[in-house]
Formats: sequence, C-alpha cells, structure tokens
Amino acid sequence: MRKGNQSSHTDFIILGFPGLPEHQGLLLVLFITIYVLTLMENLVLIVTIKLNCQLHTPMYFFLGNLSLLEIFYVSVTVPKLLSNLLLGEKTISLEGCMSQLYFFLSLASSECFLLAAMAYDRYLAICHPLRYPALMNHRACAVLSLGSWLSGFLASFPSILMLSRLQFCSDNTIQHFFCDLPPLLKLSCTDTSTIETLDFVAALSVLVPSLLVTVTSYICIFSTVARIPSVVGSHKAFSTCASHLVVVSMFYATILFMYARPRAVGTFNLNKLVSVLYTVVAPFLNPIIYSLRNREVRETLGRALGSKANSLVFMVRVKWG
Repeated sequence: MRKGNQSSHTDFIILGFPGLPEHQGLLLVLFITIYVLTLMENLVLIVTIKLNCQLHTPMYFFLGNLSLLEIFYVSVTVPKLLSNLLLGEKTISLEGCMSQLYFFLSLASSECFLLAAMAYDRYLAICHPLRYPALMNHRACAVLSLGSWLSGFLASFPSILMLSRLQFCSDNTIQHFFCDLPPLLKLSCTDTSTIETLDFVAALSVLVPSLLVTVTSYICIFSTVARIPSVVGSHKAFSTCASHLVVVSMFYATILFMYARPRAVGTFNLNKLVSVLYTVVAPFLNPIIYSLRNREVRETLGRALGSKANSLVFMVRVKWG
C-alpha cells in the first residue's frame, strides 16, 4: 500500500492536452467540428434506415443500433473535452468521473458485442442464405441487440464498484482528457492489484467471446466466398461485409492495445493518442465507411437530398415568380 494522505479527493483535475498550449484553439475547432459532424452523420444514418422500407433488414437494424450507440459513446467524453478547451473547466467530481468512466466502458463493451452480432448476421446471410430469414427474424434481432447493450453495461459494473471504493490521495490530476481507468489507478494511494486483475479479467470476458464470434464468423464467410465459382458472385457476397470488417479492425486494434494488457501501465501520451482514435475519430469515420460501402444507403441519401433540393427550388420559384 502506498503511503500518503488518506483523505480521499472529492474531485479531480482533467489535464487534457497541456503539451500543446499554443494549439488549444485549433484543437477546440477540430474536436467540435468532428463532434458535430459525428452526431449529424449518425442521426442521418438512423433516419435514413428508419424512412426507407428497403433498409428494414437485420443488417441495417444492427447498423442503426451501432449509430445510436456511437452517438452516446462520443457524447460521454467529447463534451467535457470541449468544456476543458473552451472554458478551462478542468474540474470533475468523483461521482462525475465514476459516471463518465462507467458509461464509457459500458458503451465500449456493448459495441464489442454489437459488432459480434453484426458479424454473426453476415455469417448467416452468406453461409446459410436459405435459412437466413427464419434464423435472423425480428425476435432474434431484438434479442441480440438488447443482449449486446445489457451485457456491456453489466460487464463494466464490478470494476466501477471496486474503483469507487479506492482512496485517491496525493495528486488529483488525471493525465488524460477524460476519466479513463489507467490514469485513475495511478492516482490511488491504496493497492490496485486486485482491481487491475479484475479489470483485465472483465476486459477478456468482453473481448474474447466477441472477438471469437467475429473471427469465427469471418473464417466461415471467407471459406464460403472462396467456394463461389463466379468472381462477380464472390465479390458481391464479400462486399456486404467489407465495411463491417474495416470497422471491426479499427475498433479492436485500439481496444486491445488499451485494455487487454495485464497491467495498467504505459506511456500516457501514447495512450491519449490512441484514445483519440477510438473515442473521437472512429465514431466519425464509421458512418462514412458504411455509407460509402452500402449502395442502398447511398441511393436513399441521394433520393432524400434530391427531393429536398427540388422542394427548395420549387419554393424559390413560387416566392419569386
């Protein structure tokens, strides 16, 4: 047990990006632009899926869930970061810090399970096309979606419960731009080995089954696609899951680096950079990747934008004769 003042802090100082003092304004503009665009992209994708009956399929049902999750996910960390950059509001209460960390970990865990459900959906669609409508019906979609959300929130609860009981003494400055687990553990003046082990086990309990389902699904998909004699047919089959494969690769690469390590140690500057990738950049890129790779989404958006443009032209003509 570390020595130090045993009166635990009731608030923390989120340091943000102190190494770039001359670029704080640029960072503010960059992050607020990405945040607004992320919200708009995911909302447009959800509305597009909702309004187009042709998109009322399991694949787009899960994609709509992913977009909703991304909106919550990016809203857990970025608003506090923007407040830090714009107003210099670096203080966060202990309760606020625990809440931010809980929702962040829960939503990240839910995304793992949801991406696995999407991989399983693509496996059934490509490897069992005749049985697909019966296997992936409305009930199955609802169960997989709800299970992904609930599993993520339940998996993160034990770690947060134990973390909230730690004594945070000495320095109360979080070397990060949000309340993440490694910098919080570094601030504790009590033994953190138990919670580090628990967190490692919790991370594996989320990553291993979800990654196993995803990898197994894609092995079966690649095997099935390789047996399709037609080049056009194999390309068409694989194109339905190419965007999901890109998103999965980006997500798991950063998550495994950050949270599947046995000790909560590392270079915090590097951790910040990697954290920006999966907390800010990935939610911004995911809707773009899915929109560019899915012809139905592009066509629906094109028709919607064309209809709005025609309505605007008509209104202008009526007003100005």
